[in-house]
Amino acid sequence: MPRILGVDIPGKKQIAYSLRYLYGIGPVTALEVVAKAKVDPVKRADDLSDEELARIINVLQSDYRIEGDLRREVAQNIRRLISIGSYRGIRHKRGLPVRGQRTSTNARTRKGPRRTVGAVRGKEARAAVK
Repeated sequence: MPRILGVDIPGKKQIAYSLRYLYGIGPVTALEVVAKAKVDPVKRADDLSDEELARIINVLQSDYRIEGDLRREVAQNIRRLISIGSYRGIRHKRGLPVRGQRTSTNARTRKGPRRTVGAVRGKEARAAVK
């Protein structure tokens, strides 16, 4: 199991697929990296020589922002949106969908599990009347 920039990539898979395990590397970027490093994209990650691994790491470090740097940048962007009080920042803060999706249905992954609102509201209303 080769290790690239602190991440173990699966050795049994082709290098073009294994590179996708790095945060910030997708299908197109993985093929670009392999082409720039002059490595056969069909080669298994376990079969790479130390020199080929070094070339891939060098290309990744010089040309791409990945893993910790990218995560930090995304987090900073979200914090900036929240601090200036933009609409997107408020949506991030409340844990609601940010990009215009509907919320009456299908937003469960962002909003969390379903909560019964009517029953709680009814009890509070009855207590206020008494």
